[in-house]
Amino acid sequence: MRGIAIETDRARGEDGRRRSQTDRLAERLGSITVFGHRIDGTWAELRRRRVPTHWTNVFGAVTLGSLVVVTVTGILLMFFYTPSSEGTVYAGSYAPLHGTEVSKAFASTMHVTFDVPGGVVLRQAHHWAALLLPAAITVQLVSTFFTGAFRRPRRAMWVLLLLALIAALASGWSGYALPDDMLSGTGLRIVEGILLGIPVIGTWLASVLFGGAFPGRIIENLYPLHIVVFPGALLALVALRALAAWRHGPPQFPGRGHTPENVVGVALVPTAATRAGGLFLVVTGLLLLISATVTVSPIWLYGPADPGNAGAGSQPDWYTGFLDGALRLVPPGWEFVWLGRTWTMAILAPLAVVGAFFAAVAAYPFLEEWVTGDRRDHHLLDRPRFAATRTGLGVAGLVFVGVLWAAGGADIIATAFSVSIEHVITALQVALIVAPFVAFTIARRVCFGLQRKDAGLLRHGYETGRIVRLPGGEYVEIHQPLDETERARLAMPDDPTGSAHEPITGEAGPLTRRLRLGMRRYYNGGRIDAEPADHEPRDSTRALEAPVSRR
Repeated sequence: MRGIAIETDRARGEDGRRRSQTDRLAERLGSITVFGHRIDGTWAELRRRRVPTHWTNVFGAVTLGSLVVVTVTGILLMFFYTPSSEGTVYAGSYAPLHGTEVSKAFASTMHVTFDVPGGVVLRQAHHWAALLLPAAITVQLVSTFFTGAFRRPRRAMWVLLLLALIAALASGWSGYALPDDMLSGTGLRIVEGILLGIPVIGTWLASVLFGGAFPGRIIENLYPLHIVVFPGALLALVALRALAAWRHGPPQFPGRGHTPENVVGVALVPTAATRAGGLFLVVTGLLLLISATVTVSPIWLYGPADPGNAGAGSQPDWYTGFLDGALRLVPPGWEFVWLGRTWTMAILAPLAVVGAFFAAVAAYPFLEEWVTGDRRDHHLLDRPRFAATRTGLGVAGLVFVGVLWAAGGADIIATAFSVSIEHVITALQVALIVAPFVAFTIARRVCFGLQRKDAGLLRHGYETGRIVRLPGGEYVEIHQPLDETERARLAMPDDPTGSAHEPITGEAGPLTRRLRLGMRRYYNGGRIDAEPADHEPRDSTRALEAPVSRR
């Protein structure tokens, strides 16, 4: 026995000597504790987690890619940019502006563009990524809304995503003015007019932002907002949303084997992470390719900002076009005198409408829960057709913002189609009121029609085109029944709104009770029963994939 023990100890020693330095380093790294968790335990949890495979997941990778590009390029641009409104004489490589009095901010931006190797690509990559970032977040918001991913327990994630969009818009707007060219100077003059039009506090706000008479020290004041405040808020919001997503797990669409207790999909590490990394590289590569081939923000053509002049045909970046459009759609003469002050509705009405719209978007998860009484946790997403009222509201909201966005380019529309600008504005004013209601009605009816189509497929299957004659002489078409996977995908969920879980009692006032009851009936009204008939076969096949716990 002693000889056997000696041989065992000798074998262990040889195994220890054969272990590579990488294995020893991996073992030591795995034993490190971070925030109370060992790294190897966290790694095992990452490999255990599952992520659903659906096309809506790509927008998160697009958002991350554009955020990384805009952050890295912004840090590099900081080494060359001079945030100063002080005047200087331009003497750079762009000959047409030689001897022109410009600000140091404009001169440094021109230096990056023409004198720094790769500087123009760096600037344009920063700009294109800043344009893509709010687009990716907006599409995430839209897909989250139409699929019902904002319901419990993810209501806070919805608010965080909306705040991230606002932070991205603020970051883009603050950087829009930093080159101090004629286009950004025109935009800043509009901002000053909006601030001055706010009663009581407008003059003070303009003085704080601009640091005196226009243009004041606007470059010096916007620079810390652009590089610290707004980006810091955006990164913090994205990090908080990622933590919330880790805690609650990903939602998934209904399907065969998909239940609220499991997640059917691929492993987070390495499969989902590899796919997301590949898409991240594709997004980054496309941004760099576009930056190298497509010109954006040609400040050398706009020229330096001039407080006494404005650029003709100036347009804001696409993500702030709806704000400009809201200003253009206000009828003239909307002002009155009250309390010794002039209240200009041309400024207050657009601010109130846009602010109310964002407030309604942020509060919608709570409003829907109040109407439907559904306080359950939802880990299965809705097909938009199954929530017809919600889908109609979403389409109406998109049409509302689309009309405002189109109004931001009303002058371009009038020029392109050779029509009067007054006619374009009048048509858009009518569309702003009428179009959302029309879009809501059409979208809701389309959802009901799609529900009827699904109900027919569940009951009768697909049409095959084969016509047979029955013994009685009747000709009928043969239908192909749906398989279990298709039945699980198309089937209407039981009580999708959960309205039966919270009856409206008499504890609330009678008016509130009647209001909630009417809204609940309208919200749930018109739903089509998409379940197959009792005499037809149902899905009784067990799931092919084993359930994976959300924890």
